[in-house]
Amino acid sequence: MLGIVRQKMLGQSLLKIRPAISVLRSYSSAAKQMTVREALNSALDEEMSADPKVFLMGEEVGEYQGAYKISKGLLEKYGPERVLDTPITEAGFAGIGVGAAYYGLKPVVEFMTFNFSMQAIDHIINSAAKSNYMSAGQMSVPIVFRGPNGAAAGVGAQHSQCYASWYASCPGLKVLSPYSSEDARGLLKAAIRDPDPVVFLENELLYGESFPVSDEVLDSSFCLPVGKAKIERKGKDVTITAFSKMVGYALKAAEILEKEGIDAEVINLRSIRPLDRSTINASVRKTNRLITVEEGFPQHGVGAEICASVVEESFAYLDAPVERIAGADVPMPYAANLERMAVPQVEDIVRAAKRACYRAVPLAAAA
Repeated sequence: MLGIVRQKMLGQSLLKIRPAISVLRSYSSAAKQMTVREALNSALDEEMSADPKVFLMGEEVGEYQGAYKISKGLLEKYGPERVLDTPITEAGFAGIGVGAAYYGLKPVVEFMTFNFSMQAIDHIINSAAKSNYMSAGQMSVPIVFRGPNGAAAGVGAQHSQCYASWYASCPGLKVLSPYSSEDARGLLKAAIRDPDPVVFLENELLYGESFPVSDEVLDSSFCLPVGKAKIERKGKDVTITAFSKMVGYALKAAEILEKEGIDAEVINLRSIRPLDRSTINASVRKTNRLITVEEGFPQHGVGAEICASVVEESFAYLDAPVERIAGADVPMPYAANLERMAVPQVEDIVRAAKRACYRAVPLAAAA
């Protein structure tokens, strides 16, 4: 099966990138630890238990218990009527999911990777996102499209793209992207309960990462608000925005910058659409500097939208040009050394923050 092949490829590739993943562990201490995989699994389990209208469908989600074991144990607990294995036909099962949502059910549609959602984008955009508006509010579409998004490791250009800016550009969709176990658990619950279609962008390399969780997060009633960012680290010298795996990189960069006298504020966006513009602008008005970080392509990216928002609303507060850190403007290379060069690294964030704080030679001067 395709999932087994991808698991083997990932296991081999992780050995090469283990040092990079270690930066994701920079998080506050707490008594209990939970992996992102466990957080997603528990959120699905609790929402399916609480609401019989919720069901899961996708490739290998049942008998194989998910290509990444997110749906482990759910088939046994809820049966094949609520955990449905589908053929390899994203357009087919995405369309079935939208139809079920029209009928009043709450499907959670898993894509083995969001790269494969390109086969289903007509249903996501035209069938799901636009129906509420075109029906004058008479028809809601409570559906979640979820799965790994962005670069993994050694899977080439066609399996490595970030679709955050693609889906976030479409009115009618909500787009969420978790970083920690708290994010994954709280945001997935919010997505399933939401009356509108939600695109839920996970990260393959974060599934096995452990994060501290409080008793509040473990409570079955826990849910995070859609459209609200989280300030992961307070600071006064420069604002760094990031989402998904890049939040961990931003936190690691902030630790390095602190040793050099730069106090960085790190914002975990959590929600790409709606975007928490008020939190971002409030931070920039305090720090007077902005660095955006994302894995996706630079042109028309999430960072570009954030920069535009800050220029429109907080231009007078800026003491330095805004900087965007993004993936290289090329299809993802397969070779490991080139792959590393194509996605943002911690040192890229550090250099950008130093430039913004006038601790390094600006790019224009260096050129």
